[in-house]
Amino acid sequence: MPITITTSEAGEVHIVHVSGEIDVTSAAVLRDALEALIADGRRRLTLDLSAVTFMDSTGLGIVVGRLKRLSRHGGTMTVAAAHPRVLRVFSITGLDQLLDVHPDVDAAVRAAEATRQ
Repeated sequence: MPITITTSEAGEVHIVHVSGEIDVTSAAVLRDALEALIADGRRRLTLDLSAVTFMDSTGLGIVVGRLKRLSRHGGTMTVAAAHPRVLRVFSITGLDQLLDVHPDVDAAVRAAEATRQ
């Protein structure tokens, strides 16, 4: 299943809405979307994974890599995820301790807004 990516804004927070499955065949699309925002100077991102039903290690690597890049530039990334399969991947890898994961987009955006640059 291919992924679909759209973006929106909530004040200074840029939201990347993703739907579908993030795996080895689709992860580059997510990487490119995040890289474009970071290159454009966006420093507060919320990754909306609420419509993602599956994410493999390739997708996790993309997210962690962009988080590290944002951090080097004083930025932040929050994540909204609701699907049990996606939450389980974050949990079993321990990335739920590294990433700021929230149950919905509104909570993730509020957390990103609260981060001072």
